[in-house]
Amino acid sequence: MLSLYIDPFWAIACAALLALCVGSFLNVVIYRLPIMMEREWQTQINESEADDTFNLSIPASACPKCGHKIRWFENIPVLSYVILRGKCAKCQTPISFRYPFIELLAAVTVGFAVYTFGFNEISLAVALFTWILISLIFIDIDHQLLPDRLTLPLLWLGLLVNSFELFTTLENSVYGAMAGYLSLWSVYWAFKLLTGKEGMGYGDFKLLAALGAWVGISQIPLIILLSSLVGAVFGICMILMSKHAKENPIPFGPYLAIAGWISLYWGSMITESYLALLRV
Repeated sequence: MLSLYIDPFWAIACAALLALCVGSFLNVVIYRLPIMMEREWQTQINESEADDTFNLSIPASACPKCGHKIRWFENIPVLSYVILRGKCAKCQTPISFRYPFIELLAAVTVGFAVYTFGFNEISLAVALFTWILISLIFIDIDHQLLPDRLTLPLLWLGLLVNSFELFTTLENSVYGAMAGYLSLWSVYWAFKLLTGKEGMGYGDFKLLAALGAWVGISQIPLIILLSSLVGAVFGICMILMSKHAKENPIPFGPYLAIAGWISLYWGSMITESYLALLRV
């Protein structure tokens, strides 16, 4: 295992600072990737080229209200939000707290990875895993969409890291990907045949397949159970609080992602504790 000899405090601090910058980029991905995909679909339908370039780097970030171009010193993760008091520097339009929240989330989770696994290739893999999941969670919340551009690389990355047996064996990783996809695929078709409605999207199948590639086949039941429980609790609370209409679908991807992240850290411990409880 590659491990750099560095004071744990400075290792965590450096990783968290780097992750803050990555979190700023994740905000760009979460906002722009769905728009990029929609523009590409429209281009294909109309069989014409887009009038302007729109990707993760072009055009420069700007205030959606007044069009003020965000300068570099207004784009420092978290710090700029605090200095600007959460408002546009020009028109004083409030800036969503979600931007610094995602930056902090990226930093805290990566700092926790370094604290848990050390400053090595395992924490690097966990960081990539976590960053992709954060992007998927918020894109699914906003658009009820889990882009293949994120889920498929996450799947292949899981197979790659487990070819070195960082989290499980390559065999368990492959079987985990297969079991993850087929389990939700079977539920989808069973529900559709019984009700004539679609209970979830294909992106959920691919996300669970990707999670299975990371944690192995043994953790698939735990991920499904945890995501179902968390999803049910949040869904009921949202309906009772009148923040979500009963007829509107609730995205399942965030709950899968959270359950997969928990499983990567504590899946084996939770499973062993559960099995021990059953033997009592």
